[in-house]
Amino acid sequence: MRPFDLSVYLVTDADAAGRAGRDLVATVHAAAAGGITAVQVRDKRASARELLELTLALARVVPPHVALLVNDRVDVFCAARRRVPGLAGVHVGQSDLPLIDVRALVGPDVVIGVTASTDAHLMAAAASAARVDYVGIGTVRATATKPDAPAPLGINGIVRQAASVGVPAVAIGGIRLDDVAPLRAGGLAGVAVASAICAAADPAATAQAFAAAARTGAAA
Repeated sequence: MRPFDLSVYLVTDADAAGRAGRDLVATVHAAAAGGITAVQVRDKRASARELLELTLALARVVPPHVALLVNDRVDVFCAARRRVPGLAGVHVGQSDLPLIDVRALVGPDVVIGVTASTDAHLMAAAASAARVDYVGIGTVRATATKPDAPAPLGINGIVRQAASVGVPAVAIGGIRLDDVAPLRAGGLAGVAVASAICAAADPAATAQAFAAAARTGAAA
């Protein structure tokens, strides 16, 4: 498994990019130039074929140092990795395949991330016989991107949960620029953002600002 950096983790939001008058692929390309370090290809409404095509399109514009992961669809990840050997990994939720089965399907060198919104989820991820490479903890605050998310934890709640698990943690859900430094200072490996970058007037400049805040927090 190659090293991966979770500090500024972009979750794709085609609707937000569209509201800003941009194509999603162009938005991700600009955000990569601005300093994002990882991209999760997420589109709950896309068919398997559409998600595969989007993943391949993003793989063409994301530089090798930016980790590219597929949300939920392990089958799409496996199909895409046949064409893009450097594809980093998958991110799964609590209703997706069990972690032990995901690891068996993708192999030992692939990054696996899992959403963990409760203490029980975190304990299960930490205790899994399958290696979990990071957890996504949230939400920080309510967000339209994930309307079915549990009650917000706030920055202190996220930091507390991150400290309880022995793998890198990424904060998710309604994150604003001024949240980044305290979350990183609190021990988070990174922050996951969607509309904050995808809907921005200038996604490259916004990504650059998030990256600078992540560095500031890590140095605190």
